[in-house]
Amino acid sequence: MSTTGIELNTRRRGFAEAVELVSSMRFAISLLTIVAIASVIGTVLKQNEPMPNYVNQFGPFWFEVFAKLGLYSVYSSWWFLLILVVLILSTGLCVVRNAPKMIRDMRSWREHVREESLRNFHHKLEWTAPLARTTLAAQTAERLRHAGYAVKLVEKDGGMLVAAKKGAGNKFGYIFAHTSIIVILLGGMLDSELPVKFQQWFLGKTPFGGSGVIADIPAQHRLSVSNPTFRGNTLIAEGQTSNTALLPQASGVLVQELPFSIKLEKFHIDFYSTGMPKLFASDVVVRDHETGKTFPATIKVNHPLIYKGVAVYQSSFEDGGSKLKLTGFPMSGTADKAFQIEGTVGSATELKQGDETWSVEWSGFRPFNVENVAANQDARAVAKNTSFNEQFAETLGKASGSAAKTTDTKDLKNVGPSVQYKLRDKTGQAREFLNYMQPVTLEGAQVYLAGVRASPSENFSFLRIPADDQYSVRTWMRLRAALSDPSLRQEAAKRYAARALGPEQQSQGGLTSQLEESAARTLAIFAGEGGRGGFIGVSQFLEKIPPAEQEKAANIFMKMLNGALWELWQAANARAGQPPVEPTEAHGRYLQLATNALSDSVFYGAPVYLQLEEFNEVKASVLQLTRSPGKGIVYLGCLLLVAGVFAMFYIRERRMWVWVRDTENGAHALMAMSTQRKTLDFEREFDDLKEKLPQPA
Repeated sequence: MSTTGIELNTRRRGFAEAVELVSSMRFAISLLTIVAIASVIGTVLKQNEPMPNYVNQFGPFWFEVFAKLGLYSVYSSWWFLLILVVLILSTGLCVVRNAPKMIRDMRSWREHVREESLRNFHHKLEWTAPLARTTLAAQTAERLRHAGYAVKLVEKDGGMLVAAKKGAGNKFGYIFAHTSIIVILLGGMLDSELPVKFQQWFLGKTPFGGSGVIADIPAQHRLSVSNPTFRGNTLIAEGQTSNTALLPQASGVLVQELPFSIKLEKFHIDFYSTGMPKLFASDVVVRDHETGKTFPATIKVNHPLIYKGVAVYQSSFEDGGSKLKLTGFPMSGTADKAFQIEGTVGSATELKQGDETWSVEWSGFRPFNVENVAANQDARAVAKNTSFNEQFAETLGKASGSAAKTTDTKDLKNVGPSVQYKLRDKTGQAREFLNYMQPVTLEGAQVYLAGVRASPSENFSFLRIPADDQYSVRTWMRLRAALSDPSLRQEAAKRYAARALGPEQQSQGGLTSQLEESAARTLAIFAGEGGRGGFIGVSQFLEKIPPAEQEKAANIFMKMLNGALWELWQAANARAGQPPVEPTEAHGRYLQLATNALSDSVFYGAPVYLQLEEFNEVKASVLQLTRSPGKGIVYLGCLLLVAGVFAMFYIRERRMWVWVRDTENGAHALMAMSTQRKTLDFEREFDDLKEKLPQPA
């Protein structure tokens, strides 16, 4: 044989071995194991999230590693799709190799069996009948047909063979089960992101990573109406219309054109007593772009609208651009004059304070919030001396409007509307705020809640601003501005010294000036002059005193602070033309809460406090739109799988041969029976046939 022939045979042998390996069961099981592991990763790790979320979660190094492996979009990664393609190829080769042999075996009667071979079967029987050979063979064949067997009579030298079979269709189970895997994988790949990825790889489609109006997005970021499969979302405010869906991608979004437009007429939402959504539905009008036909429809959860092969599901709801009117109060400096500001949820408003300019980004509005305000159950009512209560932040910070979850007594109440916004400075740094429109009763006092956090990953911490006699924050704002004013602090110190000393002591000028100076110094320390301010400033001041005298000094300092703040309140009212504050228990309680809030305001970190006054709510519906032509294919595959499993487990193949030959006294019959799986049913069937077949006609 020539060298060329040897090389050709070697290649053929190598190709045959490769085909055998790919079509083997161990290879398919290995691929299925990898697919299972990848599916676990895709289930545990949230898919197609914004990239900054993964950077925050894993850090820069592991973010890059996982990105190279495609773990952020496992089901659309090249290696996962390649595994599915190879698995389809492997299963297809397995079916192509084995199905023809199985079909031939099902059609075969195996009539070439010999009499000597039948005697070696475990399940066999012999009998003699006073009949002719052909008569006995015909009688046996008829009885086997009556038992459900397909029968064939074959003439043999010196005898006649009755070949019978039953349940040969169980081999269809193997064919159906393997074919179902191919069909399901093809349907799944058709409904996957593979068609979208194909358009990105070969048709120049790229995700859009900017911002702006959807109608202005260029064509290279848009998918046509003929796109065979997609899954995207669209947000529609009441009275607005949408004819596109947004498909989230790792680096932006793709815009999917729809064959129709959807106009949201009205959005309905009902709530449980806990504040959780009970039912939400969208009343829409659908307009067909091709025919101009319009028709109304209502889309509910689990009741989608299906039109032109696109299923429209009710996914969730958002704010659609509610109009807000707020009153702003300075949180620094000596000014306490309120100002008006307006905004629209989803947009930004410029805010100027002195020489500084901020951007207020309105991110959310809720018309009501249900919270647990039961005594000793509300997470907000734990701290005694601070308004920045982390347990309260856990209650409200996770999702404004959710009820505080406790295992004990609950007193769920609507605490009113809330507004959420970000305040961004000229450097781009931002803090997020959550303010409630109405005062909330906590620990027997009414306070306004002003939440703040530095990043979305944190919980909100809440500043409690006490409500005054007019149920507003204006008195506290006036007191805050007065604390920042050195002249008013000096006036309050004089008032305090005059009230604290009797006539005889006041005649001693040195004592009066000394007390006045101490009171002014106390207010300055609490105001943060030269330091942090609040109780932290007080603590830092007391640390400078010898430890043995710190407790006594702290008692004196707090007593002086309370008295000086009372006089500061009086001085601020006098300057504002307000009547003096009456020394009542309620006003004393208010001053205590106001002092706590003044101390905590050091951490608020905002130049202004914005209080919601009026709103015009605009609801928006979030709809999920899907086109999944592979769904029917997957259903067909599942049907084939059920049929295949049923055939393999519940259909048993039985083969029987009866060799009939003439004897001196009639005809002799030798029966043998076999099956792939020996079961009790097979034994009972064999025993039954042993009794019926030898019986005389």
